Amino acid sequence: MSESEIKYYKKLLNKQKWKNNIASVCVVFVCNELLWFLYDIVAAPQMLVFIGIIIAVFGAAAGVLYHSIFTYIKKIDTDNLDADTGNFINGQLERYLKRTINCIALVIFAVVAFVILEVSFYINGNSKLAELIENMFANAIFVEVPLFLLIKNYVQYLLFTNLCKRESTNKRRMHMFGVLAASILYWSGIIVSIYLLDESIPYPANMILLGGLCYGLLLLLYNLTLRRKITRQNIVINKQRIAIYVSVCVVLSGYWMLQKDTWYTQTYINSVPVVEHSNNGISYNEETGVYTIVSDKEDFKILHLTDIHLGGSLYSYQKDLKALQACFAEIEYTKPDLVVVTGDMCFPLGIMSMSFNNTSAVHQFAAFMRNTGIPWCFTYGNHDTESLASAGKQELNDVYMSLSYKTSKTLLYPYIQPDIMGRNNQLIEVRNSDGTLNTALFLIDSNAYTGEGINVYDYIHDDQVEWYADEVKRLNQEEGKMVSSMAFFHIPLQEYRTAYELYESGSDEVTYYFGSNDEKMIDKICCSDYPSKLFDTMLELGSTKAVFCGHDHYNNMSLEYKGIRLTYGMSIDYLAMPGIEKDTKQRGAELITLHRDSSWDVEQIPLESIQQ
Repeated sequence: MSESEIKYYKKLLNKQKWKNNIASVCVVFVCNELLWFLYDIVAAPQMLVFIGIIIAVFGAAAGVLYHSIFTYIKKIDTDNLDADTGNFINGQLERYLKRTINCIALVIFAVVAFVILEVSFYINGNSKLAELIENMFANAIFVEVPLFLLIKNYVQYLLFTNLCKRESTNKRRMHMFGVLAASILYWSGIIVSIYLLDESIPYPANMILLGGLCYGLLLLLYNLTLRRKITRQNIVINKQRIAIYVSVCVVLSGYWMLQKDTWYTQTYINSVPVVEHSNNGISYNEETGVYTIVSDKEDFKILHLTDIHLGGSLYSYQKDLKALQACFAEIEYTKPDLVVVTGDMCFPLGIMSMSFNNTSAVHQFAAFMRNTGIPWCFTYGNHDTESLASAGKQELNDVYMSLSYKTSKTLLYPYIQPDIMGRNNQLIEVRNSDGTLNTALFLIDSNAYTGEGINVYDYIHDDQVEWYADEVKRLNQEEGKMVSSMAFFHIPLQEYRTAYELYESGSDEVTYYFGSNDEKMIDKICCSDYPSKLFDTMLELGSTKAVFCGHDHYNNMSLEYKGIRLTYGMSIDYLAMPGIEKDTKQRGAELITLHRDSSWDVEQIPLESIQQ
């Protein structure tokens, strides 16, 4: 056979290999889309009926693929292949034989790990059957990718098996079935172990990881020893290809995992009880977007939380759990009528939190608060809608609206918002039982970044200040007097820095109340470089006497400057700042008490003072 004929046959074989790869992708893709289609139109209990249909469709597609191979094989004159072409075919046969055997083991591992983990979340998380099925469909890619690799490699193996004249087909099949049987037996033992050790293994992921590690070592041992009986060249190391594959897999799987919506804290959230609280009347004005809370008590208590920083990933699980437990401790101790969170509820910052997903943390905190039964509201922080986060400000706004008061009866998020700068600006009115306004609570978005560089913080813009002023004037007119109000936002105003510098210099222009500034950064007050008109407008109107913010995790000072109380909240953060998990002095909350005559008090509630 001439050199040109050898190249011709090799070209034909390589072309068929690519056709087989494309067909294998189509098989998995079509089955995946059909599964989702059936999921959308069929009730959960009926899904079992359609699994048979899926298997039939999959088998038919595989049959068509198989038929195309043998149709193609007839085009090749296998009786006249020379030694070089025969060696090429034998080499390809062994290549795909080895891959097929390993893929069989991989598919068994993927299926077992997938089912066990999903079912354990279903059981431990007290989820509904529909939620289990939805999660299984959403995470099916963990099984689909190994399945595609198995189909692709097995199809290629069949192609070269029928071109090769070696007489070891039965022996190769025995090895395939042997790996399959050994894998099933091994994982059956793991499943039985998990069942028997159920009480001592509340979360079986660790058992799966350990079992997977041992499984991989056993497979490697097989590849180095027994597999030599059916291969001439058992191990072929292509460092360049391995490096490329590993790099691509790490990047793609890493990015995909960082985007995933995970609920590792769900078991704890489900255990959170309702906290004793007053059932104040809450109403929502569909035209203005204003919530009104009517209290018949002498005192109305507001708990101020800030910088919770939920990561929502497996990496951040322990810290997320501590953050939620800290929030619950503060809520249970103070039994507030309202919780206000001033930003950075989530921390979708990639490798720092091992997550880009910001909807997961929002759903988890909303579920947590719904279980406590305490009404709550919030302002956005600079980290809540990071540029790389899975959900932008519009998508996150839609999530919050879906979780708001009509659904949860706890989250006071407006369904309509003023047409001004910011992701959310809202007014909440706290009224006495006689209808008089006690205090107006302004929740103002201090925005995030200007886009001019890294950590160049934005500020409260002029149209936001105008909206605030218009609302104060409207309330003054309606009440016939100067109303009392408070403002909440995330990033401090520049006046916070001015007040702190005056305090440091010993000036009598400021009054110190409590707290300390233990910031480790160069800027002890991390505010925007752009001035806002809000503080001067507050002075001019005379309504707002108290302002609360977060952002600086080690700063919780409360200073009065020009008659306005500027208070930093104690942070909850266990995740964002390096080493902050071990620090305790800065962690806690503030309890704001509104009296019936619109006077108020505020005190710090350090976490270490209420936890045992």
